[in-house]
Amino acid sequence: MVCLLLAERVPVDGHVLVLGAGGGLETKAMAEGHPGWRFDGIDPSAEMIRQAEIVLGPQAAKVRFHLGTVEDAPAGPYDGATSLLVLHFLGRDERLRTVRDVVKRLKPGAPFVAVHHSFPKPDANPDRWLRRNAAFLTGSGIPGLRIDEMIAAMQDRLPALAPEEDEALLREAGLADIELFYAALTFKGWIGYKP
Repeated sequence: MVCLLLAERVPVDGHVLVLGAGGGLETKAMAEGHPGWRFDGIDPSAEMIRQAEIVLGPQAAKVRFHLGTVEDAPAGPYDGATSLLVLHFLGRDERLRTVRDVVKRLKPGAPFVAVHHSFPKPDANPDRWLRRNAAFLTGSGIPGLRIDEMIAAMQDRLPALAPEEDEALLREAGLADIELFYAALTFKGWIGYKP
């Protein structure tokens, strides 16, 4: 989905910023699906960058890795950017600063794709969406899942926002024409464009 959305505007020789590039799976998929693209990958973990280089194999030649956060990334300008499973780790203010830093590195009209945990937190049952997500994982056969421990860990580590708050934040950060393209229990995905 991410490749499809980016390819609508990223040219065949495009340059893409990958926020949270450690691990390498999404960068590998983009590099294999679009041989002419090149990437700058930013991640705060040297170990995760090493893992990404291994996972990418020969595709690693298309990626320049940078240790740190988006403030440490090159200025661009980029034809597109991604943030997959990253922003839910950041509190609202840091998230806003991060997305603003991504937007300032984009060319006009360039897409930004963000996918992360985002779910409503009703007062009567604040764990409802987390329990649904855990039940799905358990039903999918993931062994050893302790639902209460997983929910407590997610509440402790993920300052997730409600979907309408996430969309408003993307708009506040400077993106336009924001659209929800993915929704599955606690996961949401948006695409927006630099005006």
